[in-house]
Amino acid sequence: MSIVVEQVTKNFVRNREEIIALDNFSLSIAKGEFVAFVGPSGCGKSTLLNMIAGILPVEIGRIMHDGRAVTGINTAVGYMTQVDSLLPWRTAEKNVTLPLTLKGYSAEKARARCAELLQMTNLVGFEGHFPAELSGGMRKRVALAQVLSYRPDTLLMDEPFGALDAQLKLVMQDELMKIWERERQTVVFVTHDLAEAITLADRVIVFSGRPGRLKLEEKISIPRPRDVFKVRFTKEFQDIYERLWASLESEIKKGEAL
Repeated sequence: MSIVVEQVTKNFVRNREEIIALDNFSLSIAKGEFVAFVGPSGCGKSTLLNMIAGILPVEIGRIMHDGRAVTGINTAVGYMTQVDSLLPWRTAEKNVTLPLTLKGYSAEKARARCAELLQMTNLVGFEGHFPAELSGGMRKRVALAQVLSYRPDTLLMDEPFGALDAQLKLVMQDELMKIWERERQTVVFVTHDLAEAITLADRVIVFSGRPGRLKLEEKISIPRPRDVFKVRFTKEFQDIYERLWASLESEIKKGEAL
């Protein structure tokens, strides 16, 4: 297994009130599997992602990544968030090569890897552009190339395409699918978009409302490779969507009733 979450509970204290974000949460993710997390706002999806990344400490339970307990910052994962981490004073090329420079790559090797990634993400010709000179979709491509640069075996993605319009989101989903089908990293993908989760994932995990518990696991049996522009119009997709939405809707309504 790539990731094993064992009976994890996470509490926060806000305004002197204890909040249980996750409650006795257990989950296993196989190496090379693409898993999507969906659930109501505040259900602990991003909290669990941050715990896998080692950004938040594991105090109750245990999280294993590639056979090792996560006890601090997990440098073996790549992490992509909704807000990109591109440095505005560095070009696309310099942003992509930054993690490689920090890891001690030679300038020659860093440039070679960058060229490979810019080709992979359809950014050839934009190497010298600064983030402010790029469209939202291009910035996302640079951010994706940056997180892929040092070849992490696991990608953690927290609503990475949430700020894009519907058309750009589909384009980025298509780019991600092509890269994942070639590289086969383990991917944990947090999204509020149920259609996005079904389109991309091997398995969708539905979280209950706070405190977050594992409510439902759905294996997505739609064959690969998938056409992200057409898959949602198939009957199989619609059947899965209706089943997952019924589970998710009940949790959303519970939250509204509180």
